[in-house]
Amino acid sequence: MTSSASANSAASAYAGSPGSPGSPVVLDRRDGPYGEVVLRRHGELLQIIANGCFLMDTSDGRSERLLVDAARQALDGRSEPAVLIGGLGVGFSLAHAAQDPRWGRITVVEREAAVVDWHRDGPLSALSARAFADPRTTIAQRDLVTYVNETSDTFDALCLDIDNGPGWTVDKGNEGLYSPAGLAGCARVLRPGGVLAVWSAQPSAEFEETLRNAGFKQVRTEEMPVARGVPDVVHLAVRPG
Repeated sequence: MTSSASANSAASAYAGSPGSPGSPVVLDRRDGPYGEVVLRRHGELLQIIANGCFLMDTSDGRSERLLVDAARQALDGRSEPAVLIGGLGVGFSLAHAAQDPRWGRITVVEREAAVVDWHRDGPLSALSARAFADPRTTIAQRDLVTYVNETSDTFDALCLDIDNGPGWTVDKGNEGLYSPAGLAGCARVLRPGGVLAVWSAQPSAEFEETLRNAGFKQVRTEEMPVARGVPDVVHLAVRPG
């Protein structure tokens, strides 16, 4: 599951109390191996809540699009690069990648069966139906850390939008992705010269240093200003080769 492009303004979207005119309406609620996930509608927005914590909604998507575009722009001009998108969320990253004919194979790893269902034949299909039908797209229902450590596939770009970023995880199980071992798994599935792009709800100089210590080069951070609070960012790094 992904984080929110609006994480810094999530409180306002989450604030409706039951019975008030603007109260969110629960569309589906599931108990899974990682806890409870809820899809709800608040006005025109669809929201995903995990274990009581607001994760994301359909209000924006600019930083998810930045995640995909920054990764492609950082590549070295190779033809039809293969991209792995870590986290399906509300579908902004997948939809944006599928709109770009320059991408080749598009693989999305999402661990929550409920999120995949909401896209296949639920309310979120309005955002992702075309991308799901794209022959380049494959959906893998797996935990991302497990996937990068076990898959035999390799990719030119990894676009990871898991939780709220390296310094602000809602799910403790996601912390491993940002660790040296997790980054080693990412490097394993990246082709030489491939790009790792990591979404975060806040900048992290510590994570930049972890990337460098893991052997990545050309480490930098791109910011996406938000209405309130610190900017969303995309951490970028290149696997040498």
